[in-house]
Amino acid sequence: MLRKPSKNIGRQKRQLRARKTLIGSAERPRLNVFRSLKHIYAQIINDKTGVTLVSASTVDKEVQAKVEYGGNIEAAKVVGEAIAKRAVEKGITKVVFDRAGNIYHGRVAALAAAAREAGLEF
Repeated sequence: MLRKPSKNIGRQKRQLRARKTLIGSAERPRLNVFRSLKHIYAQIINDKTGVTLVSASTVDKEVQAKVEYGGNIEAAKVVGEAIAKRAVEKGITKVVFDRAGNIYHGRVAALAAAAREAGLEF
């Protein structure tokens, strides 16, 4: 019996294709978004040194106080604002957006829009 490939396998292939060209540097670090069913995570990474500069997620206590459930668009907006605020405090204004193979829609798009409004440029 043939099995249908899972959505996650397709996402991982798209992620690998995009990571060939998406490289975060000191001037423009990479804003990575990971979404699970219950939470959404964002990191700003310098790929040259392999260091996470800033991170925010719905697991953080600061963000958890503002949201009831971490797996919806409202939570993604709060995480987008939090990551942008923390990045601007560290002097990071320009980033490369890495959606990690996810479709630019829903929670991923909401996080990106909130980060742009809060001061990040990508």
